Amino acid sequence: MSRRERDDEEGRRDFRGRSLLINLLRVIHIAGLAGLSAAVLAGGGNLREWGGVMLASGIGIIALDAWANPLYFRQAKGIGTVLKITLVGLMMAWEPGRQPLFWFLLAFSVALSHAPGRIRHRQLY
Repeated sequence: MSRRERDDEEGRRDFRGRSLLINLLRVIHIAGLAGLSAAVLAGGGNLREWGGVMLASGIGIIALDAWANPLYFRQAKGIGTVLKITLVGLMMAWEPGRQPLFWFLLAFSVALSHAPGRIRHRQLY
């Protein structure tokens, strides 16, 4: 079975330019991470502004991923993303735990995004 047939079978959708749009959102997201890192680790920059950049770009990425893959929120990557958003909110609100949560989120995000597809796409329910 070809990839296109498998994608059609799973209900996946796509449109011309989606990959480019997601990559542009990722660039903005990483810029937000750099600013948020400076705010959390060095006390530089505005934590809320950089958090807003990450949130807005992250929601755009999630929306495109969830639209393209109707199973997104049933898979490990979708559930992991919801957990990350929750923990980022906690990190923004809980100053004493900010740095440990930052490092945990960074490690968790890298592990999830670089995990093999069989793990990221595993349907959990």
